[in-house]
Amino acid sequence: MWDQSATVRAILVFVSPAATLVEALEPLRSEPARAAVLLDIDGTLAPIVRHAADAHVPEATRALLIEIAKRYGVVGCVSGRRATTARQIVAIGTIAYVGNHGGELLRPGTTRPELDPEVAAWTERVRQFAARAYTAEHQRIRVRSEDKDAIAAFHWRGAPDEAAAAAAVGEIARRALQEGLAVHWGRKVLEVRPPVDLDKGLGIAALLRGQSVATALYVGDDTTDLDAFRGLRSLVKAGALTTAICAAVSSDEAPPELAAEADLLIDGTGGVRGLLEALL
Repeated sequence: MWDQSATVRAILVFVSPAATLVEALEPLRSEPARAAVLLDIDGTLAPIVRHAADAHVPEATRALLIEIAKRYGVVGCVSGRRATTARQIVAIGTIAYVGNHGGELLRPGTTRPELDPEVAAWTERVRQFAARAYTAEHQRIRVRSEDKDAIAAFHWRGAPDEAAAAAAVGEIARRALQEGLAVHWGRKVLEVRPPVDLDKGLGIAALLRGQSVATALYVGDDTTDLDAFRGLRSLVKAGALTTAICAAVSSDEAPPELAAEADLLIDGTGGVRGLLEALL
């Protein structure tokens, strides 16, 4: 049985201060078969780590997500990572994964993601750019590159001189824009992307299309999660959903605009576990 008082303490802000956590989640809890539970991974399910490859979802969180997948109509993780990498980190094959910020969709029980063809067409050009832009000097100052198919990421978290590393990555961004590519900044990471519509909101719309879902919850911690918030609210406006609940995970690095647009503000990854408990 979950500890309601502990869970409520994990929530910092409600849209209505008088609301309880259970009341806030009642649109999902009342009809779970017609509800979607959607979560970011890094900084939400998994604590932020210095090296992205070291990320993992704590077993206590994973166990809760397994139980939620048995009860709710749609459960999925929405990530900037490749969909297959996201599934390796979460290690649950019975839920969906939206990868590469909406460019990939890995449905439950399948092994190969569905790719957005417009995004996939840019894969080789992005890879060629990354190969030219990432130099021995970047390696020396500990900027790390990550190949995500149609997206190239450059991380500087934990570099000996993070300011110098960030400046070097800024030069990569400038070159990418000059070559007609798109850039997106995250928490100590730059992503070079195809210049096409690509965001978590579009990926969520693709996942929910054709599903018998009336309500949806999204939980995230970074700038890219704003697209998920806005995407869900667009589905409500269009009549595809009746209710959308958007939860922001607080941290020292969380962008202030995320909290400003959220319905709920959650206290770190521990608070996310409390939220998952409340859904059960």
